[in-house]
Amino acid sequence: VNNVETLSCVTHIFDRGVDWFKSIGPPEGPGPKLLCVSGHVERPGTYEVPMGINLLDLVNNHAGGIWKGNKLKAIIPGGSSAKILAAEECDVSMDYESLAAKDTMLGSGGVIVMDNKTDMVKALYNLLRFYAHESCGQCTPCREGTGWLQKICGRILHGDGRPEDPDMMLDLSKKMCGRTICVLADAAAFPCESIVSKFRAEFDEKIAAGDGHERTVHLGGPLVQPGALSAHNQERLDELQGGH
Repeated sequence: VNNVETLSCVTHIFDRGVDWFKSIGPPEGPGPKLLCVSGHVERPGTYEVPMGINLLDLVNNHAGGIWKGNKLKAIIPGGSSAKILAAEECDVSMDYESLAAKDTMLGSGGVIVMDNKTDMVKALYNLLRFYAHESCGQCTPCREGTGWLQKICGRILHGDGRPEDPDMMLDLSKKMCGRTICVLADAAAFPCESIVSKFRAEFDEKIAAGDGHERTVHLGGPLVQPGALSAHNQERLDELQGGH
């Protein structure tokens, strides 16, 4: 399947020759590449650059660097379904082989830049909400998995997280990959797995600081405190067994 970006190169190859095209970028994957830079940069936009351009060169010299004088925290190099790169991993060539060696991908060429003030739990929740909405619902791992990931991440974000939640998200992500007709489940799992793994401390901090254990919980009966749930459930069971 050829897209517009590929076809637009054909006339230039006929006009200037194959050797000219191969002189641009690395020998393994030569030619120009359109990269769309968004997020926390001074000059977001679409840039036509040689394949294999250094990611930091793209961000700093083409897109104007990190906005407002902030520091780089992370970059998603190939669209929202690509695994994230922490700041120390971003000195990398933007080509298929180099990014694969970093366990991520060039993908759509959508470069999402995040500065040091980014809340990674909130950023992940935003991505997961998108994928949960986009799931067509045909395949169970995707239909259920994207929704579960969104809900678990959401409760961490809103102060109701549980200590086991990050590991549960990692386990869910692993079980979603390669088990559906299309790769939307994988597309949701990849950023989830990489963001939780590389920025685990932020998830743990939000869980530790959350006030979820102090909230009342409604179980369809009277409002009870979480510490009294077992006794409350026992009372409900006694009522049911007694025919009340």
